[in-house]
Amino acid sequence: MYNDLITFYSKTPPNKWVLDDYTIKHYEDNSVCWDDLEVYLKIEDWKITNFAFDGDTAIITTACASILWENIIWMPVEEVLEKDYDYIESLIWMPVSTRRKNAAVLWLLTTINAIYEYLGQDKRLDFDDLIP
Repeated sequence: MYNDLITFYSKTPPNKWVLDDYTIKHYEDNSVCWDDLEVYLKIEDWKITNFAFDGDTAIITTACASILWENIIWMPVEEVLEKDYDYIESLIWMPVSTRRKNAAVLWLLTTINAIYEYLGQDKRLDFDDLIP
């Protein structure tokens, strides 16, 4: 069902823990598959310098959150705000079924909403903003 990349990261997520020295944390859930996710971001000089997550997550959510970690470290926050489902698909090298797209973007949704909160903006995205 999933490729080797998804399977590997879902079984051995390198950044699934509670980050103690975070700049901001944010919680979101996915009522479709009952995932809940809290992300912890360390932001310095307008760049993500560390990222961790915790929660009760499905295979695809866990894997995508771990793959994200490797790809957003040192990324400017403005660049993260531009990402969407297509970015996720490019990282995992496979399309996700319509039913699982919310699970695949949960980490990104949570991260973007955390950044908006960090920036003091009263903006909040939902799944429809990230999935075409």
